Order: sequence, then structure tokens, then C-alpha cells
Amino acid sequence: MGWRTPKLNIFLDSSALVAGVISETGAAHVLLQLGEGEHILVTVSDMVITESERTIATKSPRNLDDFRNALRTSKLRIVHDPSAKEVDASLYLTNDPSDVPILLAAMKAKVDYLVTHDTRHFIDDPGVADKSGIKIGTPGDVLAWLREKWQKSLSEN
Repeated sequence: MGWRTPKLNIFLDSSALVAGVISETGAAHVLLQLGEGEHILVTVSDMVITESERTIATKSPRNLDDFRNALRTSKLRIVHDPSAKEVDASLYLTNDPSDVPILLAAMKAKVDYLVTHDTRHFIDDPGVADKSGIKIGTPGDVLAWLREKWQKSLSEN
């Protein structure tokens, strides 16, 4: 099937992963389902898993089982966090040092798109995308981008 190739690789930060687990109707949830169906590759880092579990345990503990199930069924690709030395050398990438490990993990994983709800630190500052070389957007932005990519692929076949 032409629309499946090449498999696009997205990186979910913790805000997108949490949204995907908690809301069954949102765009982030659709992205997890696309990963489960192996239509896209969904990548996260160890830090994203840790932050997401902590957030869900605090804000929505009833969804902890859903989170753990999503980790199993969504066929997530989990990458290691960058080293402290790598983070220190890359602080120029964004104004928020706490976001550097996430950005670096996405860069090292060679993803096509970083998915986030953190508009202030990632999306509203276009310099972050420019410096990292990664498209950055909300789950809705990414769904629109995927649709465009797949439509183009279909029209070329």
C-alpha cells in the first residue's frame, strides 16, 4: 500500500502522550492509534515516559492503567535520554533548559515531527524548530501534515 510508505516517525512529548491516553477523542489519541496500527512510528524517550506517568498519577490517577496499557499496545519506540554533557552542550536550542533533553532525544531519533501541547516553549518560538531541524506542532497539526503526506503519496501512485 503506497500510503504506508515511507513510514513517518513522530516524537510525542509528555504533554502529547498524556493527552493521547486521557482523551479518547483528541488528535493525540488518534496518533497513538495510528502507531498501534503501524501506520506511523511513534517515538518517545525514557524521560517522556517518566514525566507522563508522574503527571497522570498526580492529575488523573484513574488513567494509570490506561497509560500502562497504551505503552504496551501503541508499539512505541522508546529511545534513551541524552547525556548531561549532551544537554549542556545544546542549551542554545531553546529558552527553557528543561525542554532540551526532549528536543535532543527527538533529534537523535531522527523523527519527522515533534508533537507537543507546549506552545510557549516549542511552537511559539520558531527558532526552536529552525535550530533543531525538526517540524514541531500540536497533535492536530501533525494529523493535518500526515493527511497531506498520505494524499500526496496516493496521488503519486
